[in-house]
Amino acid sequence: MQDLRVSIVQGETRWHDPAANRDYYGALMAPLQGATDLVVLPETFTSGFSNDAISGAEDMRGPTVDWLKAQSATLDAAIAGSVQLRDGEAVFNRLLFATPDGRVAHYDKRHLFSYAGEHERYAPGRERVVVDWKGWRILPQVCYDLRFPVFSRNRFDAAHASGAEYDLALYVANWPSARAYPWKTLLRARAIENLSYVIGVNRVGSDGNGLHYSGDSAVVDFLGHPLLEAGDAEVAHTATLQAGELLAHRARFPALRDADGFSLAGAAVS
Repeated sequence: MQDLRVSIVQGETRWHDPAANRDYYGALMAPLQGATDLVVLPETFTSGFSNDAISGAEDMRGPTVDWLKAQSATLDAAIAGSVQLRDGEAVFNRLLFATPDGRVAHYDKRHLFSYAGEHERYAPGRERVVVDWKGWRILPQVCYDLRFPVFSRNRFDAAHASGAEYDLALYVANWPSARAYPWKTLLRARAIENLSYVIGVNRVGSDGNGLHYSGDSAVVDFLGHPLLEAGDAEVAHTATLQAGELLAHRARFPALRDADGFSLAGAAVS
């Protein structure tokens, strides 16, 4: 593992306007060219969090996937963010992880937000995914997943130098400002309990449903300390994750070795 430069891109997503959002987020990311290894965008960054956006869902051959591939190649960095994607008869809230070589991995949001009726329109994901990038093992997650620690629970893995199943968890979100305190608190909890770096990227502004978002995107270290925090304005900021410090902390405090073993009902773990 080498140190990893990570960038949070927190913006005011345009409502139900994929083309405008691709232009908007492309402009926010452009200054990061050559200066980062991983860029993280918010949840549903082409539409905002909307059950009605399902009617415009693309598939994996659509313009947003092509755009992500092109942006990743231009920036020479991986890019992660979620969009509504149709796969067969189902539509998923799908986090895409694009790399400069043209590959796109994905994770489908498992915990659908029934409070807002997300489960009535979208299909739940079944597979927990860990992505390898520049020697780091990365767990992608989407918004409401943050409230369910069992699904993101790290595991001790003697086969990897890091001593854990993953080293960094990503949470992309449209998390309203009315629940900002849980968002900030749970990001830190996930980092502490899993001996892992955590990145949480939220949006700002107000959406077409009248919900306000205060941002509060953050990069958090394995002790729960924020390395980078954003307020309620659009930002594209970068922090460096220190591989040596993570490995040293896990060596000093190998709590994952004492964790309870368990299996996840109804979920495949890759």
